[in-house]
Amino acid sequence: MTWNELGASKFALLTTYKKDGTPVGTPVWVASDGDRIVVWTNPKTWKVKRIRRNPAVTLQVSDARGRPKGDEVFAGTATILDADGTQRVRDLVAREYGLIGTLVIKLHKLFRGADGSVGLAIAQTP
Repeated sequence: MTWNELGASKFALLTTYKKDGTPVGTPVWVASDGDRIVVWTNPKTWKVKRIRRNPAVTLQVSDARGRPKGDEVFAGTATILDADGTQRVRDLVAREYGLIGTLVIKLHKLFRGADGSVGLAIAQTP
């Protein structure tokens, strides 16, 4: 498994860290954006709050419920994107997930507005 293969998977387990260092895993949709993996989420989630405080994360391929598939875990550094970056992530996720991705993003934008989601870009760390 490589970083690029992880970006091509349908789901990944994104692990962020609480103040005390406790890991918290969350299943997410992922898409590749060059050498970064991008994620689309609600800006009010705990994972976003934890990333603001500590951008160190891990990613591993998982199923839709966050159960890991395999043992490979990749370390990364997450960046919370601005409005333009978030729109790029929405476009990438819609392309990656086809009709379902497009519908979910459109409905989310309709009910929560343009500021109701945020993109995360994750760069692999050695």
